[in-house]
Amino acid sequence: MNAAMLAELEALLAMAQAAFLGGIAVFARIGAAFAVMPAFGERVVPGRVRLVMALAMAMVVAPAVQDRVALPQGGPVALAGFLTVEVAVGLSVGMGLRLLVMALQVAGSMAAQATSLAQFFGGAGVDPQPAMSQLLVMAGLALLVMAGLPEQAAIFLILSYELLPAGQWPDGGAMAEWGVARVSYAFALAFMLAAPFLIGATLYNLALGAINRAMPQLMVAFIGSPAVTFGGLFLLMLTAPVMLGVWLRAVGSFLDNPGGLESMP
Repeated sequence: MNAAMLAELEALLAMAQAAFLGGIAVFARIGAAFAVMPAFGERVVPGRVRLVMALAMAMVVAPAVQDRVALPQGGPVALAGFLTVEVAVGLSVGMGLRLLVMALQVAGSMAAQATSLAQFFGGAGVDPQPAMSQLLVMAGLALLVMAGLPEQAAIFLILSYELLPAGQWPDGGAMAEWGVARVSYAFALAFMLAAPFLIGATLYNLALGAINRAMPQLMVAFIGSPAVTFGGLFLLMLTAPVMLGVWLRAVGSFLDNPGGLESMP
């Protein structure tokens, strides 16, 4: 009886150790992804809160991917290499989403620079950026969380195990091509979001130059500065909902298809 009980306890202990190591492997990818993902990985979020959120997400994802996480049998060195791969993969998939937040930041900076509002509250917040960028980023993150980011992030991380199998280094050439394509897409999206401000600033400068040529004695700078400030704020009020809607659709497209490039929303 004692021998049978010991055998059962040994089997239970082996199962517990395998489940624990599998959970660590899943947490390695999810923790790295959460370090850079939007909303979860923001610098204003305390580190303990991020750790708890990553652990909770690992508990959600682990049962769905336990059959895809095969731990190596080569001892601690092989396990360390396996976890290194998982951390690198987690950072890669997290950066794909972080680039879209950077696109919103770049769009706000371009809009603020075009409307002479780049210096207003430029140092506010953790990252020094214009007030327009701060406003767009905070509003975009709030909308993203309200749209179900935790649930979408869980599905996204489970899908990452199909695209990038556990413990296998991704192909370097393919990852480089994917990264360059994501960066170019982020900048194209930023330019598209800031296009109304760039077009408005161009028309404003052309009109101001024509007025200055027609009336050289008129101090157009004193008249034009308040006008461009008011125009920039008014244009932001009109276009911010549209910009955030377009950006939210771009994030949703990436979550649905992280391996490819979606068309401009």
